[in-house]
Amino acid sequence: MVTTQVMEPSTSQVGLLHRISNIVSSELSLDEMLGEIIGITAQVTNCDACLVYLLERETGEIVLRASQVPHASALGNLRMKMGEGVTGWVAEHKSVVALSSDAWSDARFKRFQVLIEDTYEAFLSVPLITSGDLIGVVNVHHRQSHEHTPDEIALLTFVGEQMGGAISKSLLANQNARLFEEAQEMKRQLETRKVVERAKGILQQRYGLTEEDAYLRLRNESRRLRRPMKDLAEAIILSEELSRKSEAPGV
Repeated sequence: MVTTQVMEPSTSQVGLLHRISNIVSSELSLDEMLGEIIGITAQVTNCDACLVYLLERETGEIVLRASQVPHASALGNLRMKMGEGVTGWVAEHKSVVALSSDAWSDARFKRFQVLIEDTYEAFLSVPLITSGDLIGVVNVHHRQSHEHTPDEIALLTFVGEQMGGAISKSLLANQNARLFEEAQEMKRQLETRKVVERAKGILQQRYGLTEEDAYLRLRNESRRLRRPMKDLAEAIILSEELSRKSEAPGV
């Protein structure tokens, strides 16, 4: 009986470590990663609600990105400044805050009407950190009073440290993908501009139009035919090239 009592927590923790290890080494998307954090947090704390906030580097704000309780309208929209509320305090100080009851009575607490969790008794807030840098914050809520044991806090802090690195990796991958797509879009726009400029020149020469009139003719024809301006410009260029070949000597 004594052996069983000792082994059960150890076995549970080993399983948790394996789960975290698999997530960290996986190619999960950011949303999938955040979902895993909520699942692990619920497993560790047996909480009634869990919220995950991420630091938005561009604005320096803490933004709600995932929730155990559905908050569709608040995700990506609910924001806090660094130091604002308990969550902002945890983000600013990179320290844990554990409130076992009457969480709203804490001087740092800030209530948001859209969050039913802010009416719950107990509140545990843990930073997501990687290499000393803040990634976000995980908030755990219990409807009734709940004493957060040292083991519970330590385990969730460990989860925050491990998952912080995984989320950072996922955020970097998303940023790289976004930058790549932006570069591709700029390339497409440049190619379109070159083709349209060439087609404009052909129209100007062929019909004696001004640059503005040539552009307006291209644009209006594109709208009338419901075809992209680039396609129409390429057709004009092709037509010009074929015309020149047919007029060339010996053809």
